[in-house]
Amino acid sequence: MAEVKIMVGGRQYAVHCRDGEEARLHQLAGMMSDRVNQVKTGSPGLTEVRQLLFAGLLLADTLSDKALEAPAPAAPAEPAAPPPPVDDPDTLAALAKLAERIEALGDSLAAQLSNA
Repeated sequence: MAEVKIMVGGRQYAVHCRDGEEARLHQLAGMMSDRVNQVKTGSPGLTEVRQLLFAGLLLADTLSDKALEAPAPAAPAEPAAPPPPVDDPDTLAALAKLAERIEALGDSLAAQLSNA
């Protein structure tokens, strides 16, 4: 674990992070500090806690907006082809046993739910 000293809103904080993530932590602290400075300028006289609160809300708002702007995942171009028919007697017997077990489990769950 690495210890990193970051600056947010003109104040230094010592925080820990995984080795190799120091640069990313400094980048994130810079984003937070920018928002704190924005809050200080727009609303002078706020306590440090409220500055950090509003800075966090501004970052959350930005994150929320970006999530809404993200394109929806594309639907598959074609539906998947159905599986080929099963002709093997052993496979058919195994599938029949599995179907029976699933039905028995379903019956057991239904009985438990009705007794609850």
